[in-house]
Amino acid sequence: MKTIGVLTSGGDAPGMNAAIRAVVRSGCENGFRVMGIRRGYNGLMYGDMYEMNLRSVSNIINRGGTILYSARSPEFKTEEGMQKAINVCKEVDMQGIVVIGGDGSFRGARDLSLRGVPCVGIPGTIDNDIACCDYTIGYDTAMNTVMEMVDRLRDTSESHDRCSVVEVMGRKAGYIALNAGIACGATTILIPEVPFDFERDVIERMRRTQKAGKRHFIIIVAEGVGGVQEMAERIQRETGVESRATILGHVQRGGSPTVRDRVAGSQMGYRAVELLKEGTGNRVVAMQKDQIVDFDIFEALNMKKSIDLDLYRVAHEISI
Repeated sequence: MKTIGVLTSGGDAPGMNAAIRAVVRSGCENGFRVMGIRRGYNGLMYGDMYEMNLRSVSNIINRGGTILYSARSPEFKTEEGMQKAINVCKEVDMQGIVVIGGDGSFRGARDLSLRGVPCVGIPGTIDNDIACCDYTIGYDTAMNTVMEMVDRLRDTSESHDRCSVVEVMGRKAGYIALNAGIACGATTILIPEVPFDFERDVIERMRRTQKAGKRHFIIIVAEGVGGVQEMAERIQRETGVESRATILGHVQRGGSPTVRDRVAGSQMGYRAVELLKEGTGNRVVAMQKDQIVDFDIFEALNMKKSIDLDLYRVAHEISI
């Protein structure tokens, strides 16, 4: 019986458990012995793993986070750490690994594949910043969490005629900010991909909407822009509107995954096992135009992803 492993690495994302479940169940059904590797590449280096079966993944599809836990591993990036992981793979006769995570996780999968351990990556990150994918596991849930939180902030902002300046996650990408900002009716959305002038794009837009009768405001700021406290202070100083800064933080990573994340995770997990069954490694499973596809890891890591500027223009036009 062939042995494969599954691990989650980097930041957790809702829907990772759906992907784990699909890997384990499709793996078992295809005659694999499936090992769950705890705490990402750290667990692989030190043999922190256990055999999983059909019942190991019962009742996890609705849970946020990852039952295998996650960790970042500087040691794994060294040649010594890589060799530790390879030695463990040889000891348990592991003939393939499904790696669920982001770009950093895929680089580890690439390096293992080059050294004879076939790996298949599944994009799991709320940031939606994997270039080869239109959609990554966790993105939809994170956007819905932001929408819910900002809707609550709007209630109190409206009650006090305030401006809420809200920082959302996404690292250097503005996907969460842009889509959640539209969904929340933000007056202004600031993202790293689009240069902005604070006076023109925030202060003047607020003054314009004030003349149209608006008294409370939501400003959505991507994490890669930052500086929300200073922005709130400047807004209050220049407009006279009482302003508050809110950093939503890691609440965006948690919570029960949405239907889309559960289904996408299940589809990608299933496809990853299909690839390993075919003896194919060094691949990344992806979703493009709602279809599950796969790419060579080298190709995937060299791709570039750009923000939808048409969507940004829509947000700008309808938010007055």
